[in-house]
Amino acid sequence: MDALDIMAGIDRVYPVFQPIFSADEHRVIGYEILGRFKLEDKSVSLGSFFQDEQVPVEFRLEADLAIVNIAFKKALQLEDHILLFINRDAEMLMADTEEKLLKLILSYEKKGISPSRIVLEISERNSMGEAGGLEHILNYYRAYGVKIAIDKLGTDSSNLDQINMLEPDILKVDLDALGNVAIGPAYQDILYSLSLLARKIGANLLFESIETVFQLQFAWKNGGRYYQGYYLKEPSADFVTGEVLKNQLKEECHSFIISEKKKIERLFILTSDLNRKLQELTMKYRKQKDDTQLLPLIGKELDGMAFRMYICDEDGFQDLPNLVENRGSWIFHHEHNRKNWSWRPYFLENIFKMRSEKRGFLSDRYNDIESGETIRTFSYPIGQERYLFIDLSPAFLNAREELF
Repeated sequence: MDALDIMAGIDRVYPVFQPIFSADEHRVIGYEILGRFKLEDKSVSLGSFFQDEQVPVEFRLEADLAIVNIAFKKALQLEDHILLFINRDAEMLMADTEEKLLKLILSYEKKGISPSRIVLEISERNSMGEAGGLEHILNYYRAYGVKIAIDKLGTDSSNLDQINMLEPDILKVDLDALGNVAIGPAYQDILYSLSLLARKIGANLLFESIETVFQLQFAWKNGGRYYQGYYLKEPSADFVTGEVLKNQLKEECHSFIISEKKKIERLFILTSDLNRKLQELTMKYRKQKDDTQLLPLIGKELDGMAFRMYICDEDGFQDLPNLVENRGSWIFHHEHNRKNWSWRPYFLENIFKMRSEKRGFLSDRYNDIESGETIRTFSYPIGQERYLFIDLSPAFLNAREELF
């Protein structure tokens, strides 16, 4: 629709509400306020209107305030713990020099809607380049109790420094791309890194655009406390009962728990099997004079499971070249000899674990720097200040769903 048509019919804009559900209680904890326009017998989304930078910011501000005001009036009937999520891009927020949105929020405080129930969603892509001024404005809102969310993570390029500087209460991750069958593990790893970021800065994760049970499971597995999307509930002009999906979410989360427990159990079994096998092999070949004789013998015993092995001391220095499997043969590659790997995340921590617990550990899956393929590494103590690292082959991992 043309922006002028919308402004001429400003009395026909109205809000709809999309429920947001919690992982811990399986109930509605809030609603995102979305804009609609009545066009004859149809309802038209105003998403493109608010996202169009060609539309004068004054138009967008006026329409937005009209929608939020109607939404607040309807929200007076809600329980006093239900959150209300308002979308605002940085341009609109900074153009609101008269603080009309804040004044509107504060005007409803005495009517029963505390500012602490308001979540101001800022689209991350729109905050780029204006973080200093934006930080000042958000701190001003925060002083009144308004919560801050960074929106559209997972679709736009992330600027972690600015996200950290804005100190959001919620990180909102868009799972729309996860529905694309062409998306691989790398994209999932990026979203997993966002869950780690949220934990580090003390923010809750809200996953939106959940349209399948697979996406819901991914959100649950990656630390999502809040969920939103058409798979759960579509936007509606009316509110829903707080426990409308309680039984469904409880059952689905229980199935996720069972599946994850089975996966973790299989990982523990594999780790135990590898520990037992390496203990047997080191005992079997304990009379070998040096590691250049020991490694090829262990390699042959691990055919089909491993594709590369090397030994480091407890400071991370590699004691001898990589031993690499090549068409059934194990060959030393000398270019990595005496390199240091202590810079890798958790390397020294795992060394201390192996030294104190006298057993090996299986790493998380990661992409190998050289091949680009997804692998895991099993590390095992083989002697005083000597630690064996075994890179498990992609084929071995691919054949076992719990390892991939």
